[in-house]
Amino acid sequence: MRLTLVIYIIFLAACSSKEPMHNTQSYVFGTLVDITIYGESEDKSQLVADEIIRDFQQLHHHLHAWRPSKLQTLNAAFASGKTPVPIDAAIANMITEATVLSIQSKGAFNPSIGELIEAWGFHNDEFKPTNIDQEKINHLVNAKPQMSDIVIKNGYAFSNNPAVRLDFGGYAKGYALDSALTYLQNQGIKNALVNIGGNIIALGKHGEKPWRVGIQHPRKPNAIATINLESGWAVGTSGDYQRYFELGGKRYCHIIDPAAGYPVQGVQAVTVLIAPSANAGVLSDVASKPIFIAKPQARVDAASMMGIENFLVIESEHHIYISPALSKRLTWLDKDAEKYAVEYDTQTQP
Repeated sequence: MRLTLVIYIIFLAACSSKEPMHNTQSYVFGTLVDITIYGESEDKSQLVADEIIRDFQQLHHHLHAWRPSKLQTLNAAFASGKTPVPIDAAIANMITEATVLSIQSKGAFNPSIGELIEAWGFHNDEFKPTNIDQEKINHLVNAKPQMSDIVIKNGYAFSNNPAVRLDFGGYAKGYALDSALTYLQNQGIKNALVNIGGNIIALGKHGEKPWRVGIQHPRKPNAIATINLESGWAVGTSGDYQRYFELGGKRYCHIIDPAAGYPVQGVQAVTVLIAPSANAGVLSDVASKPIFIAKPQARVDAASMMGIENFLVIESEHHIYISPALSKRLTWLDKDAEKYAVEYDTQTQP
């Protein structure tokens, strides 16, 4: 796997302090993982961080979409017919939660389109131009795989639609964040920041101030703005600048509109800020997708549908839109971006 050097969200130190701060980095879920623990001993911080990394690696192994995994075994069973097969309890819970969110998004968030994602060449460690098979894309779209096609009962599962092929690439990092936050709290950690490739969740503070994170510029190697992240809050970005290929002068990213069958065009990045909840991490991963996929005039509705008040949409260098709620929380670093940023009117969208 390639090491991504520029991640969606860049961690920025909030202040200097004499309290100890421990940082652990690894590479999981195909991206950089960064765990920062503040105010604890080196030994305890290392033990806790190592355990979180091990949990992440195990989760990634179980949910891998194109290598042998529990998820791949389940997908094979779904494709072969309606015979119920045993299902791991944790994966069953993930499917249940993902199904609720998929219905809430009216299908814009749809982890059951794994075969479509593979058809575009994104079930690989490296991304390169792929031949666009229009006939296959049409067939996969017309098959209409939905999360609600999956039936789970008494520890067994089957799919009413053999086209269902799960890919949790837009969900797993968020799930991991929620799991990590719970583990940190259970271990008595008061202050920490967990960053999985730009999906970040905060615990406590950094010294006397909140944790501060930067929103990655989609076309430059620096942050476009910063946000103070209070305890329990999470932030996440979906962008076209990490997993993509170029063909015929067009950029094709990994975020695919399930209804059209094609990667979304005309959007560079969408960032969402999530208030504390039992699944804030999951929402930081999931909620940006429906906004990213929505037509410009429908983005406010897409955000509202997912319960999101704080969001930022970057279409291009000169077309940036931000919700009024996030505008009050965000500090611009890129003055050109600030100049072109337009606040959404909740009644009239651009």
